[in-house]
Amino acid sequence: MSVVSATHGLGAASSGTAGPERARRLETWLRRQVDIEVESVELPISGRHYAIHKPDAPSKERLFAEARADPDKQMPHWAKTWASGVALADVVVERADELRGRRVLELGAGLGTTACAILEQGASLIAADYSLLALAFCRYNTLVNSGHAPRSLRFNWRAPTTPALLRAEESGGFPIILAADVLYEGRDVWPLLTLIERLLPPTGMLWLAEPARKTAQRFLDTAAAAGWEIVSRSVYGPWPDGTTDRVNVHFVRRVTYMDPIPSSLGGWS
Repeated sequence: MSVVSATHGLGAASSGTAGPERARRLETWLRRQVDIEVESVELPISGRHYAIHKPDAPSKERLFAEARADPDKQMPHWAKTWASGVALADVVVERADELRGRRVLELGAGLGTTACAILEQGASLIAADYSLLALAFCRYNTLVNSGHAPRSLRFNWRAPTTPALLRAEESGGFPIILAADVLYEGRDVWPLLTLIERLLPPTGMLWLAEPARKTAQRFLDTAAAAGWEIVSRSVYGPWPDGTTDRVNVHFVRRVTYMDPIPSSLGGWS
């Protein structure tokens, strides 16, 4: 299956080994858009290090100003290295056997910290984000840190109607979907639930990392009421911003066993 959207000005999205020339061309394009700074990111459990390139503070301020003027108000939260993405990257390293050789979709890939870990484990990754600039940074950071690049899917998952996404649904979806810190607002709950309903096969799983936000708890409650099984754990930093706050990682899947109590009534749990 090939799931790819147009990424104008960046060249064709691809996966597999990528040469340094492609990274240099991408860096040139990025520097035309923003000024770049580099952050050293360490995964606290596995100890892996990544050099994460991102917009510097004045550039990020400008991006937020531009987003506030946009009717859709899609804020560039992706321009920061979030603790949830770092925590999820550590989970990827820990559970590498579940990813190796499989098709994986990452929602809200942002700067690409988690994507670096995914590609290092040998998965075939589709990195999805609403922002072309975020996808460019994600691809650049994965090239620099892993020598591989994900395929890119540019879409707004609050309104997931792109032809590429429809093709993914028709072909059976993705056995694993990852998302870190994507539940900022109440309007994010139902679109995410709808998306995993469409794109996760019966045995598929969502790996969701979030910093104990109320919106995330609302999503989990809604998913549980809709018949999804959730296993959760908490992890702690230090994170790149110097904090050690809790990050929750949830593994969400369809319930596949018969509940012995309502089974006589024909119900599934």
